[in-house]
Amino acid sequence: MANIKPIRSEEDYKAVLARIDELMDAAPGSSEGDELDVLVDLVELYESKHEPMGYPTPLAAIEFRMEQGSLSPCDLIPFIGSRAKVSEVLSGKRSITMPMARALHEHLGIPADVLLRQPDTALDETLALLAETGRTRDE
Repeated sequence: MANIKPIRSEEDYKAVLARIDELMDAAPGSSEGDELDVLVDLVELYESKHEPMGYPTPLAAIEFRMEQGSLSPCDLIPFIGSRAKVSEVLSGKRSITMPMARALHEHLGIPADVLLRQPDTALDETLALLAETGRTRDE
């Protein structure tokens, strides 16, 4: 196994990503496979500290929940409306209304703050707005 050290800079990060690319075909349990596992863990830790994920888009959250629950678009009709409305929401042609957001939150467990987020609003902007108004995310 190569000499593995912490990722402390963007340069270190890029070097580790390049090494991961070299090791992608390593056999599990081999010394190269073990090195790959350790490097992937280091990259995940580095990214969690330096590249916060923020909120997914409402559509991404719905699609993720559908995949998690093996749901088809027809399964969303009770929460969104007609088959046409479901199709429009899933294609991004229709925005989620407040009643849709409530139903998706209550019945599918999708966080309301994700469903109600304005498009192209960063997490930092959302938190700053909440701080300005004196509200919490749960209100």
